[in-house]
Amino acid sequence: MSFAAVFARASVAAVGLFAAGASFAATHYPLTLANCGAPVTIQAPPQRAVSLGQASTEILLSLGLAPRMVGTGVWFGPLPEYLRDANAKVPRLADNAPSFEAVANTAPDIVVAQYTYHVGPNGEVAKPEQLASLGIPSYVSPSDCDGKEVTAISNADGSRSQVFSMELVNKEIRELASIFDVESAGEHLTAQLQARIQAAIERASSAEQKPLSVVYWFSSTRLEGDPWVAGKSGAPGYINRLLGLRNTVDSDEEWPGVSWESIAASNPDVIVVARMQRRLYPADDVEKKLAFLRSDPVTRELDAVRHNRIIVVDAQSLNPSMDVVRAVEDIAAGLERTRAQP
Repeated sequence: MSFAAVFARASVAAVGLFAAGASFAATHYPLTLANCGAPVTIQAPPQRAVSLGQASTEILLSLGLAPRMVGTGVWFGPLPEYLRDANAKVPRLADNAPSFEAVANTAPDIVVAQYTYHVGPNGEVAKPEQLASLGIPSYVSPSDCDGKEVTAISNADGSRSQVFSMELVNKEIRELASIFDVESAGEHLTAQLQARIQAAIERASSAEQKPLSVVYWFSSTRLEGDPWVAGKSGAPGYINRLLGLRNTVDSDEEWPGVSWESIAASNPDVIVVARMQRRLYPADDVEKKLAFLRSDPVTRELDAVRHNRIIVVDAQSLNPSMDVVRAVEDIAAGLERTRAQP
């Protein structure tokens, strides 16, 4: 069965389940939620939201909330085509992290963030207390808090004591839908995502293969330096479990720095490389990554490089987000291509 047919069948099933779900109660305000270890109280449906982080932005847009968004920041790459028209009407405060002043000047009634790196104890944009002093509640993605340790004195990616799963994304969708009083849209969105996951699983399980080892390269401060590669418990770990892959990096850190010599010793079958529009570091550029892999004396001898078993995916799809589903689909398709090669 083709992937399109599998997806169509799963989508029909998901929509049927959603339709059978009957009615959804309206949110009662004030609404108090536990978020990243602290209570957050929302007094009324937000009308002026700022989102910091592409994952958070995509959820709000997918819930139909573009008319209630007054600013975005922290971008990795282009949005899925179906969200671009809605996003074009929302001001972009910065490609990366906007200043606290830029956020405050939009007079938001909520700030939604993908990472504690931007809104957290040592937030690059703001601490929750700073926003609260202006009467602005903040909400941070559960996938950056639940089962994850990030110290107050560091903005590192942190380590996970609980492996990532799409249930964390579903939790965020449902909580944001409740905050904005669009619960039915939230349930519809989670049903669509589940349909796509099921279709990708069926596609992957239909192909016989030996377990393949894989390494995921996100970026690096220097091309010649230790790359930031995926640990075993983040979004790539979830992808591996779905597709039957084995991560060569055994670390609870979400994106640890690992030497190319160590990666060469494990000699992965496949390398997944992140593509992004961000240009904070030299290795943000996917073409520079690929050129390095094929020219460096160590990396050019890797089996994955010699046999062109390199799969390029959007960086955002390797972060805990709705786009993880897209990475599952893209990597499943890439594995089909690499299996056809010697």
